[in-house]
Amino acid sequence: MANTPSARKRARQAEKRRIRNRMHRSRVRTLIKHVVKAIESGDRGAAVEAYRRAVPIIDATANKGIIHKNKAARHKSRLNARIKALG
Repeated sequence: MANTPSARKRARQAEKRRIRNRMHRSRVRTLIKHVVKAIESGDRGAAVEAYRRAVPIIDATANKGIIHKNKAARHKSRLNARIKALG
């Protein structure tokens, strides 16, 4: 356990960040699931709308460094390809 006051503060900050990061990561996963669910139902309109809602959140999460920018780009690219495949 942390002994110095600065180390204790660092431990508190790290815990807050961990919880916040987990929340953001969970939000991204949920939005991706919404897009996938819409794609699997075959509803192109709903899929496009879900994708439009997900992209800014995915980008913001990547910009905060919670997920890697390449991972964000990969998710967006794959979701968009699946939406386009719906025809």
